[in-house]
Amino acid sequence: MNLSRIVEHWAEHRPSRVALHFEGADLTYAELWKRVVRAARGLRVAKGERIAWLGYNHPDMLVLLFAAARCGAILVPLNWRLTAAEHRAILRDCQPRWLFSDAELAPAARALGIPLGSLDAQTGAAAAGTDDDELLLVYTSGTTGKPKGAVLTQAALLWNGYNSMHAHDLGQADHVLSTLPMFHVGGLNNQTVPALLAGATVTLHKRFEAGAWLAAVQARKPTLSLLVPATLQAVIAHRDWARCNLSSLRLLNTGSMVVPESLIRAFHERGVAVGQIYGATETAPIAIVLLREDAMRKVGSTGKPALHCEVKLVDGEICVRGPNVMRRYWNDPAATAQVLDHEGWFRTGDLARVDDEGYYWIVGRSKDVIISGGENIYPAELENVMADCPEIAESAVVGVADAKWGEAACAVVVRRPGAVIDEAAVLALFKDRLARYKHPRRVVFADALPKSALGKIRKHELKKLL
Repeated sequence: MNLSRIVEHWAEHRPSRVALHFEGADLTYAELWKRVVRAARGLRVAKGERIAWLGYNHPDMLVLLFAAARCGAILVPLNWRLTAAEHRAILRDCQPRWLFSDAELAPAARALGIPLGSLDAQTGAAAAGTDDDELLLVYTSGTTGKPKGAVLTQAALLWNGYNSMHAHDLGQADHVLSTLPMFHVGGLNNQTVPALLAGATVTLHKRFEAGAWLAAVQARKPTLSLLVPATLQAVIAHRDWARCNLSSLRLLNTGSMVVPESLIRAFHERGVAVGQIYGATETAPIAIVLLREDAMRKVGSTGKPALHCEVKLVDGEICVRGPNVMRRYWNDPAATAQVLDHEGWFRTGDLARVDDEGYYWIVGRSKDVIISGGENIYPAELENVMADCPEIAESAVVGVADAKWGEAACAVVVRRPGAVIDEAAVLALFKDRLARYKHPRRVVFADALPKSALGKIRKHELKKLL
């Protein structure tokens, strides 16, 4: 038995039910299952082999996911916002047999040097996948600046689906509007894949655009959707916000650490309950959930542990255990041992408190990470770039409040004696090295950086100074 069997069963029980709506076209469960079977036969991969996807949101990526499950293969979704150099580093690490892409990103995919796969390839035999097989390999940069690949099994996605059904009261009658990028587990696994496991309908957008989201709510009348703080703000600021009929939405979910209460209340004032989901790539991601019935009275809380998760605080740090937690980091047993103990507890590095009713409230991060517009930015990556510049003696990157993105990267730079490097020259260092969203939004020059007695930069003090 494998994850794709659920799509097969929905194709048997409700063949004419629309599984996916994309760019004006419907794909029924029967049609989706036919495409999965055809793709699985054409993949020509052994169990455990990797296939990569570089593209915007597209039904083909979901077909590949279920085809990989049917074959026992592993899907590696690539963040299309990364540079070619970053993509090559990931591909060197995971060594995929095939790279698939959509039409728009096909030129970029061809330049990466991996054989291109086709969903219309000549059919062959498909290996038999199982729930215990590894299915999804999602890369997330670590505090060292080196990307780490979290390995999720088929069972992890199944149990995460159960957690989503609990979080959203998700069932066959629901209609999910999915616009966040599926190269993140947030866009893929919070609602999109769980909706297909539940037999619901998904309206899928290639990319998020505030006006398109509002138009789809008006025309398609979804019952559920998911937005991060930056996209919540974009929707609220759009000219069509006030006149859009939001009444079809039973629940809107959000996440991404601390969510500004003003954004949540703007939807509450329109009669839309806003729940929250807390998790990480390593937890597939659903770990803590704020249900619809608690949304209005617990604004700002991330809720209680998901139905199939255990959560505890160790010195304030959130630790998660459950069948949805990753199996390991790809090719990195040392990093795995740092966050997963022998009892299966995953240390998130995030800090929280629990109120007297058992609701969790996120208070900060112990990991050195900036979350900007729902994207993780790891200062070490930026600091590594600046370390190569002979005009910079030392540097540090911290997160600062940003009205549009919630948080943005700020680089604090100490020049070498006699150097004349300015802000424009510092920003130019990142071109073609890191994705645009990772670049600092601000550069500040200093005579020295605050340090501990052991020479460690005190970033907390630096943030206070900024």
